[in-house]
Amino acid sequence: MRIVVCAKEVLDPDAVNTYAVAGRLEIGEDGRSITQAAIPRLMNAYDEQAIEAALRIRDAGVDCTIHVVSAGADQADVLKQGAAMGADEIASITVDASSLDHHGAARLLATYVEHVGGADLVLCGRQASDDDQGVVPALMGEALDMPVVTIARAVEVTSGAVRVTRVTPDAEEIVEADLPAIVTISNELGQPRYPTTAGRIAARRKQATALSPEDLGLSSDDLQPRAVLTKQFVPSVQGNCEFLTGETPAQLAASLIERLRADQVLP
Repeated sequence: MRIVVCAKEVLDPDAVNTYAVAGRLEIGEDGRSITQAAIPRLMNAYDEQAIEAALRIRDAGVDCTIHVVSAGADQADVLKQGAAMGADEIASITVDASSLDHHGAARLLATYVEHVGGADLVLCGRQASDDDQGVVPALMGEALDMPVVTIARAVEVTSGAVRVTRVTPDAEEIVEADLPAIVTISNELGQPRYPTTAGRIAARRKQATALSPEDLGLSSDDLQPRAVLTKQFVPSVQGNCEFLTGETPAQLAASLIERLRADQVLP
């Protein structure tokens, strides 16, 4: 079977948060982009877990080929990370990622899936850490006419079907869908494996398949955005902390309950 994992390069969210809390996160003159060149770029963590989900399927004995695809101007580091983890094939779609909206990204990735002959299973992170939208997998499902199962913490492949354990606010639920299908992976899957030294060395030699939208039969009109980012800003961050007093734990608890009732948090 063929498994395609979609990966996105993002700014390191921890570094972005550090800059924001320190009041040093800057938006460029265009009002839409972050200008700090010192913030590292890396693979979206949810997408890294999607690769891990694919590798666990292989570890379970499923005969599969794992493709990792990423779209952007320079995706070498993201793809080498996927190869080092154990992906069989890596592909880069050269495009100005800032010119794409969710519809364009989904069409680009869906067309890639068709370009490689289709996929039995498409795995994506539940969302990207830079925009937190999580709509590209659903749009891919519409384009490819595949069922979409979201926020998975475990994925198993059986004969002609996929069995997914989903994470919900109330409980876990198990969903089965016929293949081909798209599944989005949540962080509850667990920590992705760390690439071995041998894997990193092999990844250096692995060449990514370089594609353009034209190679996939797409024109600039096909990727015209329907939603355009007009402004991005850094909200002011304020921290307010109040210490409750009391000589004993019981007095502290009583003070806390009294304050929560005063703030109408408790009845």
